[in-house]
Amino acid sequence: MNQNNNFYREILHRVKKNHKRQIARRRHFHRFPEISNREFKTTSFIRREIKKLGFREIPIKLKTGLLAELSGKKPGPTVAIRTDIDALPVTEKTGLAYKSRNEGCMHACGHDMHMAAILGTGLILSELRDRWPGRLRLIFQPAEEMPPGGAEPMIKNGALKGVDMILGLHVDPDIPTGRITLRDGITMASVYDFDIIVTSRGGHAARPHLGVDALVTAAEIIESLQKVVSRDIDPITPVAITFGTIRGGVARNTIAERVHIEGTVRTLSQKNFKKIPALIKRTVNGICRARGAEYEIIPVAVYPPLKNHPAVNRRLRKNYETLFGRGRITESELILGGEDFAFYLREVPGAMFRLGIRNERIKADQPWHSPRFIADENALVYGTALLAATALDYLMNGKQ
Repeated sequence: MNQNNNFYREILHRVKKNHKRQIARRRHFHRFPEISNREFKTTSFIRREIKKLGFREIPIKLKTGLLAELSGKKPGPTVAIRTDIDALPVTEKTGLAYKSRNEGCMHACGHDMHMAAILGTGLILSELRDRWPGRLRLIFQPAEEMPPGGAEPMIKNGALKGVDMILGLHVDPDIPTGRITLRDGITMASVYDFDIIVTSRGGHAARPHLGVDALVTAAEIIESLQKVVSRDIDPITPVAITFGTIRGGVARNTIAERVHIEGTVRTLSQKNFKKIPALIKRTVNGICRARGAEYEIIPVAVYPPLKNHPAVNRRLRKNYETLFGRGRITESELILGGEDFAFYLREVPGAMFRLGIRNERIKADQPWHSPRFIADENALVYGTALLAATALDYLMNGKQ
C-alpha cells in the first residue's frame, strides 16, 4: 500500500475502537445459531446491520444468505470478502454465558467469528469511504457445512460478477491468537461426498439362507473400500475414505433388505480424485454381485481443492506484517478438510487465511465441531484489521 504507517495505525485504531461492538455481534450470532439453509434470522440480522453501514443489498434468488455492496468515491476494482453463516447440529457444552439458545445447534466451527470479522471490515471501509475507489462486496453465504454447499448457488446468483479479488478467513483453534497461517496453492482437499444404497431380499433371522442380507453386504462394502486406500492408491499421496452413517434394518430377528450408507472421500491429488469414483463403483459392484444384492451410488457433492493465489497471499503477508510486525505468520498445514470457498477461488484470484483463536487460559483449545469449542474474541482485532487493510490495499493500488 502506498500509504505511510499512519494509515495502518488508523485502521488498527478504528478496529480496536469497534472491538466491543464486534464482540456483541459475534455473541448474538453465537447465541442464535441456525443450521444450513435455515439461517433465516441470521440473514435478517445481517440485513439490518449492513443497511446501517450504507451497503446496498444485491437481490438473490435464495431463501437465506445475502450479497451486499458498497461503492467508493469513484469507479475502480471490486474486492469481495466471503463469510459462511450457518452453524452445526451440535449441542453446546461450553457453559458460556452467551451459549446457544437453540437446542441441538451451535456455532462450533467459528462462523460466528467470521461474520463478526466481515461486518467489522465493512464498518471500517464505510468509515473510510471517501478515500477509496471501486466497490467492496460482502458475501454472506449459507450452507457451508452441508453438502453440496452454498458457494455454487451464491456464484450463480452473481456473487462474483465483476470481482477482481476475493478474500476469506477461517478461525483455527490450533493456532495461537495473534498469529495467522498462509499457504500458496492447494491447502485443503478435494471432496467427493456420496451415498450407497444396498437393496436385497429380507427374511427371518433363523433362516438367513432364504434371504439376502443387505446389512452384511453393506458391512463388507465399508470394510473393502478401506482397501482402496491401502492397495489401489499410491501410498505417498494421501486419501481418506470415511463412512459417517449407516442406516438399515427394522428388528434384531429380521434380515435387512435395505441399507443406506453415507460416505466421503478426501484427497489432495487430482489424479487420485479422478480415479476414486470408478474404484468405489468397482468394489461395490463386485461385492453386490457376489452376494446377490442390488445397489445404487448417489453422488452428493464434489468440491474442488482449495487453492490460494500466491499474489494474494503475498498481499496478505505484507499487510499483516505492516500491521503487527514480523514473526507472526507461518505456513498453513495441509489438511484433508474440505471448504466450498474453493469454488470462488476456482473463478477469481483470492486466498483464505487461517486466523489463530487458541488461548488455553480461557479453554479456547478445543477442535472444530466440538461441543466445547470456544474462540478467543481478541482474534477479531487481527482478522478484521488484516481484511480491511488488504481490501483497501487492492482498491487503492490495484494489482501492483
